[in-house]
Amino acid sequence: MLQILPSYKHIINPRLKYIYLSFDEDGGLIIKSPKVTQRQIEKLLIKKAGWITKSRQKLLAKKGKTLRFEEGEEIYFMGRAFPLTLNISFDHKFSLDFTMQEGFSITSESYDPDYFQQRLDHFYKLQALEIVPQLVEYYSQQMQLFPSKVSFRKAKTRWGSCSNKNSISLNYRMMKLPLDIIKYIIVHELAHIEHKDHQKKFWNLVASTMPSYEEYEAQLKTYHP
Repeated sequence: MLQILPSYKHIINPRLKYIYLSFDEDGGLIIKSPKVTQRQIEKLLIKKAGWITKSRQKLLAKKGKTLRFEEGEEIYFMGRAFPLTLNISFDHKFSLDFTMQEGFSITSESYDPDYFQQRLDHFYKLQALEIVPQLVEYYSQQMQLFPSKVSFRKAKTRWGSCSNKNSISLNYRMMKLPLDIIKYIIVHELAHIEHKDHQKKFWNLVASTMPSYEEYEAQLKTYHP
């Protein structure tokens, strides 16, 4: 029986010991490996065919994926999907507007997805700066765990992190998420001030503040940073 293999991008790195499979944001398969034969690659793809299909479907089903900025495309904010409207302007005016009733509207004289994404990220960051610090203060007081610093940045894979010096960094794209999940991320990172790992004591601390954390953790996995 003829086995149809998936298309892929192969990156050779002599420092690697094993073959690794991953996906880009559009679901494209990426193979990273030391120098190996084509036959080795094909045998691995056949062996992992089921995993590749399921993993790609799971990735593509995630909410809040990277945008193409097309008319009617959905943009996530506070856990809701809002439609995008694109308007052409010939007076060099750019604006990104949002209302809960109408959703997102971009007005521009040219189509520039990279710039549109920068402006959307700016929107997310402003919203995060307005909403999140109050939540950090609230849960810090409740848990009696106080970060040395709180900062916001864009990250491709993480929603948040806590350094060894107890500085918390939060991904401002968390504003895509429902409020309860934003709160969970904050509680999760504050708990790392006390416990740097993910052992039982860490999860017990999270649960003492947020008993439904497992539900929020599962929901979080359905979103793309």
